[in-house]
Amino acid sequence: MPSIKDITNYLEQLAPLAYQESYDNAGLIVGSPQTTVSGVLVTLDCTEEIIHEAIKRDCNLIVAHHPIVFKGLKRFNGKNYVERAVMLAIKNDIAIYATHTNLDSVKGGVNFMIAEKLGLENVRILSPKKQILKKLVTFVPTENAPKLLEALHEAGAGQIGEYKNCSFSVEGKGRFTPSGNANPVIGTLNEAEEVTENRIEVIFDAHQEFKIIKALKSAHPYEEVAYYVSVLENENQEVGSGVVATLTESLSEIDFLTMLKSKMALKIIRHTPLLGKEIKKIALCGGAGGFLLKDAISQGADVFITADYKYHEFFDAENQIIICDIGHYESEVYTKELIVRYLSEKFSNFAVLKSQVNTNPVQYF
Repeated sequence: MPSIKDITNYLEQLAPLAYQESYDNAGLIVGSPQTTVSGVLVTLDCTEEIIHEAIKRDCNLIVAHHPIVFKGLKRFNGKNYVERAVMLAIKNDIAIYATHTNLDSVKGGVNFMIAEKLGLENVRILSPKKQILKKLVTFVPTENAPKLLEALHEAGAGQIGEYKNCSFSVEGKGRFTPSGNANPVIGTLNEAEEVTENRIEVIFDAHQEFKIIKALKSAHPYEEVAYYVSVLENENQEVGSGVVATLTESLSEIDFLTMLKSKMALKIIRHTPLLGKEIKKIALCGGAGGFLLKDAISQGADVFITADYKYHEFFDAENQIIICDIGHYESEVYTKELIVRYLSEKFSNFAVLKSQVNTNPVQYF
């Protein structure tokens, strides 16, 4: 049976913790990574009722979208639902793991699941993140270049979207003089040496730097490896906030709202005035995505689907786009299906269960 660490390592391959927002608290919140997993309960929120459900269904790991703890807890006396849920989990040896804004940010994550539910096509990140890519430049004897590249690619370098093992190299002359204390693979102590080398360049995700440099030094033949790493301003098209996509066929505004309400199982949609035009291009962001409105407009979206809009913020549509607030819980509830799908495909020797509890704190009359 797998350990909690096996489960979380897999989830973090899909949605690295490095991609979570600065305010977030994704990761293992309660429990030991070495604990053997008897079953996993997947939920949107982690409440006392969810802990009781996990106990009843023999699951000792809860995977939630929303972290139960955002701020530091100074006391555990049960004064609020956060403390009570954590205390109950610890008492019953139940671990709690959260995959939140990191899962929001990746291709195949929360927003892609919403797009799937709506049957959208040509789905791509609405607001790609910058400065999360780095470039490695190094120099290696030409005959050693293939082996070094293989090691770098194996460590994760050179993966760009749907293309793998990407690199650039050019041949040149490397020059050095080993000191009397050196142990050179090529050259003689205290004598100038000139070697035909390849300058190799690869791009990698910034959070992989330690692994990439370790692979570089392990596979490189030289005693002292010449290299440098630089941060790129490039957008990472695979990571960011929200998505933009298209309908298979244009719909009238009323038909679109009807479809949205049906496919997302909504009781109500709060929206800005209709503009009397066909709907084709959709921008969306699960949860509170109001910060992406300008991106949605600049991308030419006809509709922006999100949640948690305040009264005055609806005016920001400026008759350029229709804002549809479908509710926070309603926009993210299918994240449970997404996580169950991923875990079930990877692990088949224990139960991965979707919570049956509706944790939505908002009720409609």
